[in-house]
Amino acid sequence: MTDRIIIGTRGSQLALFQANWVKTELIRIHPSLSVEIEIIKTKGDKILDVPLAKVGGKGLFVKEIEDALLKGTIDIAVHSMKDMPGDLPQGLCIGAVPVRETPNDVLISVDNKCLFDIHHGAKVGTSSLRRSSQLLGKRPDIEILPLRGNIDTRIKKLQAGEMDGIILAAAGVKRLNLDHHISELIDTETMLPAVGQGALCIEARENDKAVLKMIHLLDDRNTRVAVSGERAFLHRLEGGCQVPIAAYGKLENESFILSGLVADLDGSTVLKDTIKGKKDNFERLGIELAEQLLDKGAGNILEKLKNDAIIR
Repeated sequence: MTDRIIIGTRGSQLALFQANWVKTELIRIHPSLSVEIEIIKTKGDKILDVPLAKVGGKGLFVKEIEDALLKGTIDIAVHSMKDMPGDLPQGLCIGAVPVRETPNDVLISVDNKCLFDIHHGAKVGTSSLRRSSQLLGKRPDIEILPLRGNIDTRIKKLQAGEMDGIILAAAGVKRLNLDHHISELIDTETMLPAVGQGALCIEARENDKAVLKMIHLLDDRNTRVAVSGERAFLHRLEGGCQVPIAAYGKLENESFILSGLVADLDGSTVLKDTIKGKKDNFERLGIELAEQLLDKGAGNILEKLKNDAIIR
């Protein structure tokens, strides 16, 4: 058993919170363990003046960290699961998926109004194609403004009067104790979350048995099942994190219920469906749901996005 672990992470306030949470939990479980955190800058962190979808959708916030993991300069990586592409590099695996935080999106608005109450033509900030397409599907009058940066930076832009509202992941807002800013927790019927949203991914090397054994106790079986079903859906659609694809899985007793969505950029076409089956069949259910949406025309939407150079 190793006595020292180096965690690789991005340097944002939220990423460091997540990495430090994992550090604290590992030390709680293994009191004699020495845990260090190494900050690694990713492509997504370096390019701040261009919408992420224009840069390339796959691995923007994880590739450099995964490279360090493969080289052995870090022992585990802590990511937001929603940043993870459908495919992992050969030699790496998802070693643990801790208990999921709230998966929903939230609206923070200047006048504390909800999504369907903000005024006609309101300016709403988000750089997520998934969020903007669903938002435009419900409120085509809204003007979408690009929004990058840390959570506190985005909130400051709202407070400065640059926009009327912003949409963020509830999990990040809650983890940073910024709940008091939330105007509305958007229900998943109105806005389906990103694949894995609210969950953490602790990535490790497949052959590092000592580390895998050490982080195993941080794994939550129910969260892993739900997220794995969502990721099977994503993988079948061959989608990256900057594609208007959404999925949310939940367990009810012995059943797994998975909802999935593919939309075009302006929200004029939103393909959505739900599947239910035994929870042990989570991966197959994810693939089946993707097939159902492909049968409805999801492939045409994704192909058009590729041709328009939205996906790289």
